[in-house]
Amino acid sequence: MTPGVRRGVFLAGMAAVLAFFLWGLVGLPGFGHYPGPYGDVLNAIGIRQTHATDIVSAVNFDYRAMDTLGEEFILFAAATGMGVVLRHLREERERSAVDEARDRTDPGTSEAVRVAAITFTGPTVVVGWYIVSHGQVSPGGGFQGGVILATAFAMIYLAGEFLALKRISPVPLADAVEAVGAASFAIIGISALGVGAAFLANVLPLGHMPGEVDSAGTIALISFFVGIEVTAAFVVVASEFLEQTLIVRRH
Repeated sequence: MTPGVRRGVFLAGMAAVLAFFLWGLVGLPGFGHYPGPYGDVLNAIGIRQTHATDIVSAVNFDYRAMDTLGEEFILFAAATGMGVVLRHLREERERSAVDEARDRTDPGTSEAVRVAAITFTGPTVVVGWYIVSHGQVSPGGGFQGGVILATAFAMIYLAGEFLALKRISPVPLADAVEAVGAASFAIIGISALGVGAAFLANVLPLGHMPGEVDSAGTIALISFFVGIEVTAAFVVVASEFLEQTLIVRRH
């Protein structure tokens, strides 16, 4: 197949996707005109039933927690599969990644990038932890907070180079944390069966009143473990790609 033919196939495919996308947008309600009814029902009963003032977290970790469990394991499987493939490729080399790093010359990080990364690493951790731990009472949750926390590890790389990142977050530890976070979500669901409730039912105390950090029962607990799993998954992915790109490959 010539480059011209490949280009034509690509453009035809993109045109079909674009047409399908535009067709899907036709007939959507205008902004602010929600057609209902499910969102209206949840807004009316969600806080009373779950004590979670963030209805999105109530939906993700209670009303449709089974779907969220599947979504989390998609990320878990993707990170695991990528790690298996890249580690298998690196095992074909005789020298370890650390030895390759010692011999490789690489331009140092500029002072401007280093200072900015060091300055924002701490605040990023604080914001990420807040989003993870307060997802049941304010916009956020484990997925959003986990990505923010993983960004802090990326800043550590920018501030201190790759070997510093490996010392701060060794891959075996990140693998274990990711597994614990993913498994804990499922264990919470199975624990509900032990008290005679449905899988992933919200069986923990809901707290004294909505809006408190200790409210919402299992919603807060699941959000926490999701945040741990998402953070570890992105750290594993970033570490594997950085090791493959910056250490194993030579320019």
